[in-house]
Amino acid sequence: MSKALLKGLALTLKTFFRRPVTVQYPDEKRPVPERFRGRPVLLAREDGTPRCVACGLCEKICPSLCIAVAAETGPDGIRALAGYTLDLNRCAFCGLCVEACPVEAIAMGSEYELAAYGREPLVYTQERLLAAPGRGAAPERMGEGKP
Repeated sequence: MSKALLKGLALTLKTFFRRPVTVQYPDEKRPVPERFRGRPVLLAREDGTPRCVACGLCEKICPSLCIAVAAETGPDGIRALAGYTLDLNRCAFCGLCVEACPVEAIAMGSEYELAAYGREPLVYTQERLLAAPGRGAAPERMGEGKP
């Protein structure tokens, strides 16, 4: 028992004289890891339209039922996205919607400052979720790419 106590005290003394690592949070932010799962974003094509084809797989696989997809028949009889709603009040940030999407239209972004005073600002519509082609999250799927 005294050996364990001496090991603990040695570790305490070793770290006691190190310089503390303090980040002044609102002014300076630590970089998030590459595979961080922040707020989901809808990815856009080069012309600015969403990649989503309104298949509804993300809505079906979501364990917290926070996604609502509305589809319509567009010109040429092709199914198109009419509306996309994501309720961040219920979202578990699990990333299953990203994995289920067959056209890679949704990705996890790096935004993590999501606090709000009410519930309404955390209900994201299609316009708020849409990320321009150069912004937002990378279109790669989670688990692919770097180990």
